Amino acid sequence: MHYYRYSNAEVSCWYKYLLFSYNIVFWLAGVAFLAAGLWAWSEKGVLSDLTKVTGLHGLDPVLLVLVVGIVMFTLGFAGCVGALRENICLLKFFCGAIVFIFLLEVAVAVLAFLFQDWVRDRVKEFFENNIKSYRDDIDLQNLIDSLQRINHCCGAQGPDDWDFNIYFNCSSESKSREKCGVPFSCCIPDPAQKVVNTQCGYDIRKKSKSQWDDQIFVKGCILALEAWLPRNIYIVAGVFIAISLLQIFGIFLARTLISDIEAVKAGNAF
Repeated sequence: MHYYRYSNAEVSCWYKYLLFSYNIVFWLAGVAFLAAGLWAWSEKGVLSDLTKVTGLHGLDPVLLVLVVGIVMFTLGFAGCVGALRENICLLKFFCGAIVFIFLLEVAVAVLAFLFQDWVRDRVKEFFENNIKSYRDDIDLQNLIDSLQRINHCCGAQGPDDWDFNIYFNCSSESKSREKCGVPFSCCIPDPAQKVVNTQCGYDIRKKSKSQWDDQIFVKGCILALEAWLPRNIYIVAGVFIAISLLQIFGIFLARTLISDIEAVKAGNAF
């Protein structure tokens, strides 16, 4: 019995360069995230004093941007080089990482649905910790202000949660001018005002709660987010499905290219 091997066997350029194009987007996005994060840290002086990274007890949004940038940069680099060099190890790393991220997303979604009360408690705890650090970091401050302003909410469960912050606390020991107040993002905007009044929340919690309704948002941000989700469930589901399909497409390209490379190598071994 005779075996014949075609001497012109080679890896499909279609899958090779399609996967390269797919990953170049990852890589460029990772570079953009890293550049933005490092620039923000340099503006805050973190790069010259790395102890500031652990000095913030709440979430530093820049750290989240950097983590996302590092992951996207690493996966994009591995995918690009693996596709161009036909490197099976890099392609398997890329494919395995995408599979892990996809399974992690599914697991988080399922667990969040099954253990809603536990998730609500963790979100409440997370939000309260960030309230404590509201004045410690400008990026965190802008993030909380945006969240409260967009969702028309104040605090985790309500305006009184701002007692967790030493500047807004109503205790008699506090010397802050913001004592017993709330951030301006809690205030109901006045359409007639073209300039934002950053002092609109001063002393508001010294008044009776019946007077709050006309001046500040009284709904907590957790309740606001819970109310937002059912109204926008199709958008959330659409985004999740789109991201999942992109990940599955990347996994398909990587696995197909790996199989192609292995088949060519096996053919050349005879």
